[in-house]
Amino acid sequence: MSEEFDAITDPAAAPEDVAFEGALRPATLGEFVGQPKVRGQLEVLLKAAALQSRSPDHILLAGPPGLGKTTLAMIIGNESGRAVRMASGPAIQHAGDLAAILSALVPGEVLFVDEIHRMAKSAEEMLYLAMEDFRIDIVVGKGAGAASVPLELSPFTLVAATTRSGMLPAPLRDRFGFTAHLEYYSSEDLSRVIARSADKLDLRLTAEAGDELARRSRGTPRIANRLLRRVRDWQLVHEGGSDLDAVRGALDLYDVDQHGLDRLDRQVLKTIGRRFRGGPVGLSTLAASVGEEAETIESVVEPFLVREGLLARTPRGRALTDTGMRHIGMDVGSDRLDGV
Repeated sequence: MSEEFDAITDPAAAPEDVAFEGALRPATLGEFVGQPKVRGQLEVLLKAAALQSRSPDHILLAGPPGLGKTTLAMIIGNESGRAVRMASGPAIQHAGDLAAILSALVPGEVLFVDEIHRMAKSAEEMLYLAMEDFRIDIVVGKGAGAASVPLELSPFTLVAATTRSGMLPAPLRDRFGFTAHLEYYSSEDLSRVIARSADKLDLRLTAEAGDELARRSRGTPRIANRLLRRVRDWQLVHEGGSDLDAVRGALDLYDVDQHGLDRLDRQVLKTIGRRFRGGPVGLSTLAASVGEEAETIESVVEPFLVREGLLARTPRGRALTDTGMRHIGMDVGSDRLDGV
């Protein structure tokens, strides 16, 4: 069961999940639900570029996983009438990798680079010149006979996504004409996302059932859509009953509680509370204790627990709040380590 549910909150989606999400992906800003401020900003930016018959400025999309950064990149291409070429930061490990991508761009094309903060430093430095002057320098030869040959590029728009904007060097951040900061969704907006997805899947879902699903989706459309898929499976297997029963039955089966916490969330809370008496405990120690990668704890689990007021990041490590202690059934105060 844990492997099945891990795919729900894991930012690295399985191929069938990617296809599922692609079928639900909106194609225009008008269809995109939530993020009203970002949608308004992008609308002005794209319309101004169209009126001036130029490519839009380079755009950085920053925010936690699953909030729609890839979807917005595709919409930017659609709204500006440009083709979108996809790339990933972790796959660009050498300057030559980036040079091959940039030299293949056609005029006006949109280049989307996901997880740009994980791009190699040598490629990152090449990108500075490409973004500003649409040019890169290729080094030919070695040693004393080496020469730098400039290569002109077609004008393009770089749309980059990152979950760690603080890891980007200032020279790179400054070259983006616009940075969009995506925020977690409200339950009301998530209910609208779920209603739209259910309609596309021809799935019967009342407003009450949609609201229940939204409350357990961690403020994240990607998770809401994947949980909706589990509800659809539950309805197929268990014929009859209300769709609210289907939502509750499916989420209970996959260990998603009333607050949206999953197995790993509760394991992290219980480990800090019971093994480390509420904390603080270092990230690497905590990750080893629960058998997960430190990056998974930091990027997938912690943001939600901190936002819900269950966990605190302190200079000495991670510690449960009083609310977190109560959530796992522990008395507040008496079992604490010193200084928490």
